Amino acid sequence: MLDKAKADLTDVDALMLDIGRRARAAARPLAIASTTAKNAALAAMADAILADEQAILAANAVDLKNAEDSGLAASFIDRLTLDPARIAAIAAGIRAVAELKDPVNEVIAAWDRPNGLEIERVRTPLGVIGVIYESRPNVTADAGALCLKSGNAVILRGGSDSLNSSRAIHACLVKGLEKAGLPADAIQLVPVPDRAAVGAMLTGLDGSIDVIVPRGGKSLVARVQSEARVPVFAHLEGLCHVYVDASADVDMAKRIVVNSKMRRTGICGAAETLLVDSAAIGTHLMPILEALTEAGCEIHASPTVLKIHPGFKAATEEDWRTEYLDAIIAVAIVDGVSGAIDHIARYSSHHTEAVIAENPAVVERFFNEIDSAILLHNASTQFADGGEFGMGAEIGIATGKMHARGPVGVEQLTSFKYRVHGTGQVRP
Repeated sequence: MLDKAKADLTDVDALMLDIGRRARAAARPLAIASTTAKNAALAAMADAILADEQAILAANAVDLKNAEDSGLAASFIDRLTLDPARIAAIAAGIRAVAELKDPVNEVIAAWDRPNGLEIERVRTPLGVIGVIYESRPNVTADAGALCLKSGNAVILRGGSDSLNSSRAIHACLVKGLEKAGLPADAIQLVPVPDRAAVGAMLTGLDGSIDVIVPRGGKSLVARVQSEARVPVFAHLEGLCHVYVDASADVDMAKRIVVNSKMRRTGICGAAETLLVDSAAIGTHLMPILEALTEAGCEIHASPTVLKIHPGFKAATEEDWRTEYLDAIIAVAIVDGVSGAIDHIARYSSHHTEAVIAENPAVVERFFNEIDSAILLHNASTQFADGGEFGMGAEIGIATGKMHARGPVGVEQLTSFKYRVHGTGQVRP
């Protein structure tokens, strides 16, 4: 560990290159580590998280005080906050990853050629993954566990606002690695808040990093996409939409819309825009808006909505492009599913969209014509989560189209190689 090595933390470039070299060295034995060893490490990590709960909460209290003194938004503080229930959930998430099937060396496809060659396509670790994330300290555990299970070394660069919390959690992960006899450098946390560390990671650390996974706000992801010299699993902002069709059950629509927006407003799966079918203005609109208002949500309304209820705040063009991460939602009336599709195509970040409808033709069009990573029918957008998908946990929701899309779990953290078996064949 860096403290043991008494590394000079003032020289960020040298520090990061050293972290990269040690991650690359750890990646080789980790790639061939047994499932038993990886699962033992994960179990020990979960045990350490629970055993060190008070130390983690104490570290989190320091981060929370700093955040409050800095006047950070309530939604940000919610993402940063840990309590006994959330710590228990972190440990449970690690155990859930241990229960997942080990993807390494899984045969994805196999076939024989007429010349007798036997060909297999098998999963293989990516190598070293750099994860750059902001205020959520739980990502330290999620990313570390997922990378370990998929046979990858990982370099974690959490937000400066959560550095104390992340350090406390990371210490538990290292305990698990050491107890299972796996290299402690397999999961490293950048120990300094200096933004230069991010820039160093984006260079690839002299070939040490194979892929970058950014998880955070628009400015972070934009910087990563602009400056990265290694492949990126893009996680854009969660500008999520809910469309309520005239065929929707009103009570169901109320429950889903309120949950999509208000369950946790600061997560990327929170709904930011509500679209209501013009044919449902007289039946669905006001019951849903009243339910949102009662739940404490601020409404930013389109001109059509304002004609019906002039008391709401007028929506501007910027509202349709805003990820509030707060108890605010933009509301517009659209001309059926065609109007919803057009609005989403124009403004969506391609993260998650939901349709509430009983008409199967509406659902089919919504699913076929909208190009977002996650589409839901009659369910809350807050299910956009790797754990809810049965993937144990996730590093983030990838909104790009290459390699990984949607929740990034253990399978998405692998590539593949071909194994070809012959009996002496030569090519004529």
